[in-house]
Amino acid sequence: MRNELNQALLRLLIRSWLSVLVMLPILGGSIAAAADRPNIVIILADDLGYGSLNSYGADVSLIHTPNIDRLAMQGRRFTDANTPSSVCSPTRYGLLTGRYDWRTNQKHGVINTTDPLHIETSRSTIASVLKSAGYRNAAIGKWHLGYGTGKADFTKPLTPGPLDIGFDYHFAVPQNHGDASGVYVRNRQVVGLRSGENVAAGRSPYGRDYMGIDAPQRVDENVMDELTTDAIGWLEEPKRDEPFFLYFAPVAIHFPYTPSEETSGTSGTGLYGDWIHELDRSVDRILDTLDRMKVADDTLVIFTSDNGGVLMTVGERPEAEAFRAGLRPNGQWRGRKHSIYEGGFRVPFLVRWPGHVAPGTVCDETINLVDMYATIAALIAQPVSPNKEIAEDSFNVLPAFLGVPHEEPLRPSMIVHSPNGNYAIRSGPWKYIEGQASPTLKRPSQRDELHAQLYNLQDDPGEQNNVVDEHPGIRKRLASLLEQHRKSGRSSTSVLHRENSP
Repeated sequence: MRNELNQALLRLLIRSWLSVLVMLPILGGSIAAAADRPNIVIILADDLGYGSLNSYGADVSLIHTPNIDRLAMQGRRFTDANTPSSVCSPTRYGLLTGRYDWRTNQKHGVINTTDPLHIETSRSTIASVLKSAGYRNAAIGKWHLGYGTGKADFTKPLTPGPLDIGFDYHFAVPQNHGDASGVYVRNRQVVGLRSGENVAAGRSPYGRDYMGIDAPQRVDENVMDELTTDAIGWLEEPKRDEPFFLYFAPVAIHFPYTPSEETSGTSGTGLYGDWIHELDRSVDRILDTLDRMKVADDTLVIFTSDNGGVLMTVGERPEAEAFRAGLRPNGQWRGRKHSIYEGGFRVPFLVRWPGHVAPGTVCDETINLVDMYATIAALIAQPVSPNKEIAEDSFNVLPAFLGVPHEEPLRPSMIVHSPNGNYAIRSGPWKYIEGQASPTLKRPSQRDELHAQLYNLQDDPGEQNNVVDEHPGIRKRLASLLEQHRKSGRSSTSVLHRENSP
């Protein structure tokens, strides 16, 4: 017992010293002034699957993503980056807070258009920790994390909201592309709100019901351009002394697929591919702005997606048309958005930071989007304390960004879940799927996935051979570890040293 304790303490010390060694070349051996810290841009695409970029294997004759792939050439491409959920708002909560969303009252599904602010104003976020270090922060694009304290009333100030959890500026589509609100929100109110009266509600060309808010309605084909233009305008505000953090969340490539005139008809896969081109065009404009401002060398850029892509193989929808043309939006992985399989969680993940991240490199380290909190906190020398209710599930993966050698995995295990409340846990090569839906769901979706499963992703990356009955010991260990993490309220460091044992 004493030997196990000594080993655990040694591993924790090694991990702590590794964080210090990583920070020394960045901070010059001391705590840098806020103005000397890198700018940070996180671009979180919507529903962009692992195989939807040329740098991740997409055929250039089908789609062409040179601008996003520029980040791969100038930085590092990750092959095992994951989202905490296979649907959007739980991932967005996890990214900003470093905490699994299922630890909240949201056990399944997503945030609705009129739901209250999902992040408690007392909870630390990437934005609030950066603000405390002197950063100015903006959240621009798709929000999908709610406003207010009860049912959101879009005819009144939308408070609390992003400005109450660390952001200084906010311009957003409240929920999804084509959502029921039909409007933009800037800071605390609907853009162009004319009155507190609702006008006649209607339906969009895509069958969506509108709420009838008395304000200018979004034009779907213009949304990507307007969000990107707003982000550029914020970046180009008169230069200040403080560094900046831009959380930019494009609505592409979420349905409805509404490419602009500039990208319509430019792919070999119809509307679906054209919409990917629209995303690539937006990223190009953001990167060109950083170049024009001469701040690219001082800016950490992270590009990723909130979950896997929508996959349809039959029918007349744009996704099926793209599939028939040869596009595999999730690459080799089984499943899609909403599923418990890898296609729902594996996403593109590209990191560029000139002079710190080696260009044209590839990393196979297992990471999760919830790790962005601890990683960014380490970057600015404000490491996460395991004794506080802060970023309970976030691990510092900065060594993977910077290519710092390490013997043990930076993230010993990882929990993911699908929107019906089905959990899976990964540890080493093993993935155990619990196979149970949330008990509050009367009619859960993805019912064919609701059975116990075990896969060795090293030998069987396509999750085709369920070996749950062949390895009862591994099943028991992973099921126990899953329950430990759930009961502890965090990805506890006290059990990390046992996770990779046979």
